Amino acid sequence: MDVAVEGRVGHPRIGVGQKAKAYVALTKPRVMELLLVTTVPVMILAQGGIPNLWLVFATLVGGALSAGGAGAFNCYIDRDIDRVMNRTKSRPLVTGELSDREALVFAWVLAVVSTLWFGFFVNWFAAGLSVIAIVLYAVVYTIILKRHTSQNIIWGGTAGCMPVLIGWAAVTNSLDWPAWILFGVIFLWTPPHYWPLSMRYSDDYKSVGVPMLGVTRGRAVVGLQTILYAWATVACSLLLIPVASMGIVYTVAAIASGGWFIYETHRLYNSAIRHGDVRPMRVFHASITYLTILFLAIAIDPLLPF
Repeated sequence: MDVAVEGRVGHPRIGVGQKAKAYVALTKPRVMELLLVTTVPVMILAQGGIPNLWLVFATLVGGALSAGGAGAFNCYIDRDIDRVMNRTKSRPLVTGELSDREALVFAWVLAVVSTLWFGFFVNWFAAGLSVIAIVLYAVVYTIILKRHTSQNIIWGGTAGCMPVLIGWAAVTNSLDWPAWILFGVIFLWTPPHYWPLSMRYSDDYKSVGVPMLGVTRGRAVVGLQTILYAWATVACSLLLIPVASMGIVYTVAAIASGGWFIYETHRLYNSAIRHGDVRPMRVFHASITYLTILFLAIAIDPLLPF
């Protein structure tokens, strides 16, 4: 507490522009971008073509507000450990650009506005799913799981699966099997996406007592778990082919990009067991590329006649 107070007192006066940037940083824009990337392709798949462009716009705005609110809650709740970890030392509550109260008020405003936005401009079913997503990330993951179990990212990662359900519900006002399959894809993808990051920053997490798998288990165990979840992710993605009648573009993209993703996880594991030069961030970046290719194929496939 003393450190935080001293940081605030010694901080120079903050301009409007810098304040605005701090609020944007509080929303975790990189995470938000990844979530929104999955939303539009799902809407195209649900529509079987290009959805109403206003609906797409409204859904993206609501999703950005919702994800931003969840990110702001996360920064507020984790402000104590963020002040210790090196990878989070530039966050606004650490630097003193925003006060704790400003962050909490901002988070609540985004959460309420996003819910109302979804309800009035999309539908109330999507609004309800948005609220669930915020609760999953801010409460289930950040408060209940993150500091208490190495399985935190598995179950806490369900918040990141919600945009596909929201995108589908925005178009159909319901949830069907393709939406649940894509929910499963992201659910299974989250551990092999995040565990390499926890391996890279294991000292950071260890310093604040957060039991990420990269802290509680050795590199070989993390590598093996990453392989298993990567295989499960790709297998789940292939279920979409018969269920949603996907064509050649999606089929080729899912197999090719999935095979490359699996290959990268095997490279990580082999390096770990041989005590070689382990590069977990290769898998981290590969996971993002894989998911981007997969959802790009989901967006393109329904627009083609084959």
